[in-house]
Amino acid sequence: MTDLAALLQDIAGQMRSAEDRGKVADYIPQLARVDPGKFGIAVALADGTTHHAGDALEPFSIQSISKVFTLAIALGRLGDSLWNRVGREPSGLAFNSIVQLEYEQGRPRNPFINAGAIAVTDAILSGHQPREVLGEILHFIRVAADDPDIHIDEAVARSEQATGHRNFALAHFMAAAGNLRNAPDLTLGTYFHQCAIRMTCMQLARAGRFLMTAAGGARMVSADRVRRINALMLTCGHYDGSGEFAYRVGLPGKSGVGGGILVIAPGRASIAVWSPGLNAQGNSKLGREAVELLARKMGWSVFG
Repeated sequence: MTDLAALLQDIAGQMRSAEDRGKVADYIPQLARVDPGKFGIAVALADGTTHHAGDALEPFSIQSISKVFTLAIALGRLGDSLWNRVGREPSGLAFNSIVQLEYEQGRPRNPFINAGAIAVTDAILSGHQPREVLGEILHFIRVAADDPDIHIDEAVARSEQATGHRNFALAHFMAAAGNLRNAPDLTLGTYFHQCAIRMTCMQLARAGRFLMTAAGGARMVSADRVRRINALMLTCGHYDGSGEFAYRVGLPGKSGVGGGILVIAPGRASIAVWSPGLNAQGNSKLGREAVELLARKMGWSVFG
C-alpha cells in the first residue's frame, strides 16, 4: 500500500526543484506579484483523514475554481433550466474567447469558460443584491470546507475589476444577445469578487469533499448533480487543455489562473494543488504534473 503522506512529500520535493515553472498570470496585477516558487498539495480522503505537503497552508486566489461552487448553487436554485443559458460542451478555445461567443449568438459553450461562468453568476444574482450572492457563495464554501476562515481578497477583486476589459466585453455581448438579466457592472462585480476568494490547499481539498461521492455530497448537492458537475469538470475544467488533463490524469478537475487545481478522485479523495506558474492554456504547469504523478502512483482514475 502506498504511503500517501510520504508520496506527497516526495512530489513536493520534485516540484520545488523544477526549473520550468510556467508563467504567473501577470495580466492581473495582484497575481503578478505571487512568488512562482510556491508549491502546495493537500489530499482529503474518503475516511476523513487529510495529508498535505509544501505550501499547502498558505492562502491563494482560487479564481476560476470558484466556478465549481457557483455552478452547484445555480443548479440547486434553477435546476436544468440553467442549461437554456449555457451549454455543456468543451470549448476547444481559450477560456476568454470572444469569437466563440459571437459565433454561438451569446450562449456560452459551458459553465467553466469565462462567458459561461459570468452567465451562471448572472443567473444566481437575479432578484438578489451582489453582497447577498457573495455571502451565499462564501457560506457554501465555508460549510463544504467546515472552516469559517475563508474570505474574499478585496485587493485582487479591485485588480481584476480595473483590468478585466475582455470580461466586460463578454458580458456586454451576452447582454446584447439577451442572455444577461442584470446590469453588466453588477454581474461582473459579483463575478470578480467570487474569483478573488482566498483559500489554502487544505481548505480547498476539504471543500471539494462534497464532490467525492454522490452519497457524501447529498447534504449540500443532490447525488445526480454531483455526477453532472464531475462530468463537466472532466470535459471542460481545463479549457482547451481539458483533453490533455483527462488523458494524463484521468480525473475530474477544475483549474484557476491563480495556479490552483481542485481534482476529484470519485469515492476516494479530494485533491488540491497550487503552483502559480501557468502553461499556455492558463492552467498550473506544475500543478498538473504533480496530480499526474499522484494519480499514477495511487492508481486513481475514472477509467479503471
